[in-house]
Amino acid sequence: PDVIGSIGDKLSAKKMMQEAGVPTLPAIEVTEDLDINSAAAEMDYPVLVKASAGGGGRGMRVVEAEAELAAAIESAKREAGSSFGDDTVFLEKWLSRSRHVEIQIIGDQYGNLVHCFERECSIQRRHQKIIEEAPSPAVSPEVRAAMGDAAVAAAKSLGYSSAGTVEFLLQDSDFYFLEVNARLQVEHPVTEKIIGYDLVREQIRVAEGETLSFSQDDLTINGHAIEARLYAEDPNNDFLPSPGPVHVWEPSTIGNARFDSGVESGSVIAMEFDAMIAKVIAHAPTRREAAAKLARAMETTSIQGLTTNRDFLIATLRNEAFLAGDTTTDFIERIDPARVRQVTQTEYAEAVIAAA
Repeated sequence: PDVIGSIGDKLSAKKMMQEAGVPTLPAIEVTEDLDINSAAAEMDYPVLVKASAGGGGRGMRVVEAEAELAAAIESAKREAGSSFGDDTVFLEKWLSRSRHVEIQIIGDQYGNLVHCFERECSIQRRHQKIIEEAPSPAVSPEVRAAMGDAAVAAAKSLGYSSAGTVEFLLQDSDFYFLEVNARLQVEHPVTEKIIGYDLVREQIRVAEGETLSFSQDDLTINGHAIEARLYAEDPNNDFLPSPGPVHVWEPSTIGNARFDSGVESGSVIAMEFDAMIAKVIAHAPTRREAAAKLARAMETTSIQGLTTNRDFLIATLRNEAFLAGDTTTDFIERIDPARVRQVTQTEYAEAVIAAA
């Protein structure tokens, strides 16, 4: 609990990482005495206003110029306070063309701690991940080793055990600490797919006092895995939630994709809860094959009754920039994949004939 409490606060975690020698971005807490304009100018715009507590993209605002700063801080503080009960925010240097890369770690109570390589989670809207993959198409063996060593060093400095994630921003070959998540994350299945181990099982074993069932030398990368988060949301309306009834839910059986979901036909996606319907994971020998398999699995899944981001996810997975690995955190704004699938006249005609 003490470790979780200390790293749950991003400012405290950042200080710990600095003491452990892990690279971090310039940051400063926003207090009543802080000259926010001078602090931001010293960092050089753009800067990120970021909640110290919580996660999920809440309480975060990118600021491009001084005129936007005060309003962004107030807005972030309000959201952080209502979401997490803590309105503490800080300023952090924002890297506009970076990648969000995280290292999966897991350790036991006897000092055994390993990293399970990286995941890239750069495809995001509102600072929240919607497509994740392992390994990253941009990480070289040398950078992978350096990031893995940094993550393990950070976890050991905390006395950490169980499963967790150390998140970084990657720009070219330079990486900077973001935060530690003391839990298994939504995207952990892509790591399971490439290493061949069940991380949920391993976490339970560790909690029961057993030692890790594998060492660092046992882990290798096998193929490529990609996960897409299927949400009840409207990509044409800034990806805002679109709650409603799930009249039909029939996951595809094509390509042996993995569906992690808690819905069925007749379920209701309610406004009071997260709008995720399912996470869909595909694994293949190559990245291009994994993307094709995942897109096809989603395309052949039947879901009716509410607006979803499925068409947008499929368009992204088939986009040439994505397939080329050009996946920085500004991907959606910069590449602008199709938000919805346009039905052709031929498809309309075939549907009419089929219904006749």
